[in-house]
Amino acid sequence: MLSHVYIGVNDFERTFSFYSALMRELGLKLRFRDDARPWAGWQSPDAPRPLFLVGTPYDEREASPGNGQMVALLAADRAAVDRAHAMALAQGGACEGPPGLRPHYHADYYGAYFRDPEGNKLCVCCHTPPNPC
Repeated sequence: MLSHVYIGVNDFERTFSFYSALMRELGLKLRFRDDARPWAGWQSPDAPRPLFLVGTPYDEREASPGNGQMVALLAADRAAVDRAHAMALAQGGACEGPPGLRPHYHADYYGAYFRDPEGNKLCVCCHTPPNPC
């Protein structure tokens, strides 16, 4: 459904460090990094799309988070949601909702919400029941 998501940032180095750790936690690989622009993109290891991109705005003006705007990233399981949320906070992110079930979305929706160091709101979620022990 999606080709790519692009998040504008002002401090590319700090943001690249944050997203590198988050994407690694979610099993996504760096597709490219171009310091001349600057921007970078990650993808699933088994598909060329969708891409998740961060970089300075094309119009060279200051980036700012949109009110009501959020990107949700899919995690393989609930433990990955927990790890990604903890990593995001350790990398300078701010909690917007701890990991947990959100049954008002659906019975197996497990998600966590946070903001990156630039203030962009993100969610990491899983839509499947917990793995049996």
